[in-house]
Amino acid sequence: MMWEDSPYPMLTIDATGVVAQANEAARLLLTGTTDGERMPRTAPDWLTRAHGGSHDGPHDGPRAVEGEIGGRTFQAHPVHSDGDHVVWWLVDVTEQRPEVAARPAEREWGACMVEAANELLPSLNLDRCLDSVARLAVRYLADAALVVLPLSGRKQLLTWYEPDRGVRRESVSADPRTAPGLAEALQSLPPESVHWIDPAELPAWLLPHRPGEQGAEAVTALPGEGSVAVTTLPGHGLPVGALVLLRHGRPAGFAAGEQAFVRLFTALAGSAISAARLYTEQVTITEVLMAELLPPPTPRLQGVELAALYRPAGPAERVGGDFYDVHAVTGTGGESLVVLGDVAGKGLEAAVLTGRIRNTLRALLPLADDHRSVLERLNSVLVNDGDPTRYVTLVLVSFERHGRRVALRVTSAGHPPPLIIRNDGRVETVPAEGTLIGAIEEVSCVTTPVVLEPGETCLLYSDGIIEARGGPLGQEFFGEERLCERLRMCAGMPPEALAERVQMLASQWVGGGEHDDMAVVAITAPRDAPGNGPPQKRSTQNTSAQGTPTGGTW
Repeated sequence: MMWEDSPYPMLTIDATGVVAQANEAARLLLTGTTDGERMPRTAPDWLTRAHGGSHDGPHDGPRAVEGEIGGRTFQAHPVHSDGDHVVWWLVDVTEQRPEVAARPAEREWGACMVEAANELLPSLNLDRCLDSVARLAVRYLADAALVVLPLSGRKQLLTWYEPDRGVRRESVSADPRTAPGLAEALQSLPPESVHWIDPAELPAWLLPHRPGEQGAEAVTALPGEGSVAVTTLPGHGLPVGALVLLRHGRPAGFAAGEQAFVRLFTALAGSAISAARLYTEQVTITEVLMAELLPPPTPRLQGVELAALYRPAGPAERVGGDFYDVHAVTGTGGESLVVLGDVAGKGLEAAVLTGRIRNTLRALLPLADDHRSVLERLNSVLVNDGDPTRYVTLVLVSFERHGRRVALRVTSAGHPPPLIIRNDGRVETVPAEGTLIGAIEEVSCVTTPVVLEPGETCLLYSDGIIEARGGPLGQEFFGEERLCERLRMCAGMPPEALAERVQMLASQWVGGGEHDDMAVVAITAPRDAPGNGPPQKRSTQNTSAQGTPTGGTW
């Protein structure tokens, strides 16, 4: 990204003269240049000859050369890259031609650019990127440096670097117009010429302060003999900030070699900061939105034990198409509600639909006494979208403790029916059937009552469990029959152990193969007698892509 967006033409050419890579600026300058093209057909003769001689002297390496392209004068600065490749940076020096003959140490400045690129480009951490820009500016150009990054309103993020004090960062509320040249640097693109100002004109808020001190005496002062340069840091389409260079004992103005380096360095630094800032903003937005999509922590419910697990399909994913929610005391009575669902699709698109369905179900909680009514209204919302691929299967379980028993009402809408694990090892399938939600206008469903004795569990699961494909040949479904057979040995297990066992069985069956999202919720009638006080909280655990518990168990 940084290479492609650089305003300077850049070519990577191998020892045989083949263009390995060219950025957009190079393709525009050298019409017809494409990756894999031989150099003589795309580059001027003077550059071809220079590259041809770049491999003759293994110790000296290629040297900077100069010539005309399209009536303008360019300098080509070579830097050795991996293997036999050479990176050529082309700088338009037409306007500076009288100064070019006096420019020294081309290779040294080119090596500095490579060093700067190696430090700036790999990192997408904004703070680290700002630190690096300030440090590199001091290393090559100044005695102290300041990076100004505009924030919202009139706030500015300032990053100072001085060799004897290190990096300091501060957010201030200040008007850039109080600093000569700063407002222009923050608004101009392509960058205007460097603004040189008298150190005395620099406002106090732009000068680094000594840690722990306040007031004018705390401000780092510049010697009377010094200069300050303010220049733009160009980003992707707009200036991303400004660079302020403080130079002690040196008059205003850059040497000939410094001028070209400043232009290259600010372009590179601006692109790196712009990418890091965009990445940071995207991460922040993602985290905020993700908080609403992640499986919720399981609330504490009086008299009922719960455990929940969720494992996304991809190892790097945190959300997907499976979801569950637990709502304490819904409707008009004292029942709680568990919802487990599976939306069509996988990944982020499925997660977005999941979030919408969960929010709709929250709005329908006052109707939770009537499962059919809830499903009909949710179906109406999805059908009215007009997209037949946006559908969901659901299972709703309302439950309430009565004495030592737990009474449940179970309704399935196109979802695998829940299983009841009895104390004697029997595994019963709840006869709850219904149509999936969002595919057709009419909803049909059956609500089935179930009673759990102390120690018995109702297991809800997504089809990622029974459709886990694996086994000896790698293509056989785990299946409901195999799941029921394994559950017969799990009678009396605490809900958290049961949920872990189910997900472990499916994961072992899949092995290292691909699988769908897996969600499991276990509802257990406690063995303790009512009246002995509320159950004690056992654990609270976070979501994990590897399938560890996502909720608490009580």
